[in-house]
Amino acid sequence: MTPGDCGTRDYPPDEIAAIRRGEAARAAAVIRAEYICAEFRDLAVFNDDQSRRRVTEILRRVQPDIVLTASPVDYHCDHEATSILVRDACFGAPAPNYLTGSEPRIPEIPPVYFMDPAEGRDREGNVTLPQFIVDVTSVFTTKRNMLACHESQRKWLQEHHHMDNYLETMDEWTRSRGALAGCTYGEGFRQYRCHPYPSAPVLQDALRAFIRSTTSI
Repeated sequence: MTPGDCGTRDYPPDEIAAIRRGEAARAAAVIRAEYICAEFRDLAVFNDDQSRRRVTEILRRVQPDIVLTASPVDYHCDHEATSILVRDACFGAPAPNYLTGSEPRIPEIPPVYFMDPAEGRDREGNVTLPQFIVDVTSVFTTKRNMLACHESQRKWLQEHHHMDNYLETMDEWTRSRGALAGCTYGEGFRQYRCHPYPSAPVLQDALRAFIRSTTSI
């Protein structure tokens, strides 16, 4: 959504943004994915019509089968605004009269899934339980290598978030989710099933061999 233009104490906005775009592209290349930035600015992602149309245009360009987005409740205002924008853009992307630009509309509303909030907790510190957990143990090294590409994040997170090592923190969080389902490393997801969004378990079916759950979820 943003190129991380506020995530530093050492560089001006344009310079750190260029650094962050390069890091994100390298991370995406690890899994042969394409990095696309919506070019909003940090602390300036808002739920308004202009922003929704921008996100809708990206969805129409990408033509997604499944959409994963941020948790509706998280520690960062940009994350929360992103969750709403992506959810509503998925609704608007198939509507031919919701005009955005040259990209063709998508054929139907795609399945939408919310990822875990940071630390698996909401703003009040309450635990946010996922509907299901994906066992990512077999690909955890790839996940760590992708995160390690975001080198400029390290100092910022140390100075601003008081995190000693963001890679170790990611390891701890992923282990804690895995512990809920009896696997070493896990990631939690919740499917948005409000009418008329698809309720079919598309992601669950695609990753059936890796889906884990517990009686407490």
